[in-house]
Amino acid sequence: MKESGGRKQGAASPCAACRLLRRRCGHDCVFAPYFPAHQPHKFANVHKVFGASNVNKMLQELPVHQRGDAVSSMVYEANARIRDPVYGCVGAISSLQQQIDTLQTQLALAQAEVVHLRVRQNASFPHHGFGSTSPTNSGSPSSQAKPIFDMDMVGDQTSLGEPMWSC
Repeated sequence: MKESGGRKQGAASPCAACRLLRRRCGHDCVFAPYFPAHQPHKFANVHKVFGASNVNKMLQELPVHQRGDAVSSMVYEANARIRDPVYGCVGAISSLQQQIDTLQTQLALAQAEVVHLRVRQNASFPHHGFGSTSPTNSGSPSSQAKPIFDMDMVGDQTSLGEPMWSC
């Protein structure tokens, strides 16, 4: 005769929690659906950080449909706490945020360099896309296209051999 949870009566394989706690795993075990026997490390870490009694209380207080998410969160936090006892998952989040900040800075520098190179390219080829800029074209504003960038200012900054931005 089978019980809920897929265990046979008489030959019950206890869940990872009951095995670690060395207790009988009944058909109404709150841990069994979330801590299967083939994943003992999962409950071991949660037990080290939160304690079996606290985990049991948390799961009992939650509706059944929220327990899976709660166990996932506890497992994540417990694993992070084992790796970093002081900061836990906050340390991981902080590290990822620093990586994001560094990558955003690198992206901004790369984008600025692209703009700088485009300005230099347009300065090298003044007739490319801007129309005639010769001084002999002294006519109305419609007969002479104005450059998009102020090339004198850019030229002065780049003539020093330094980039337009500083770190």
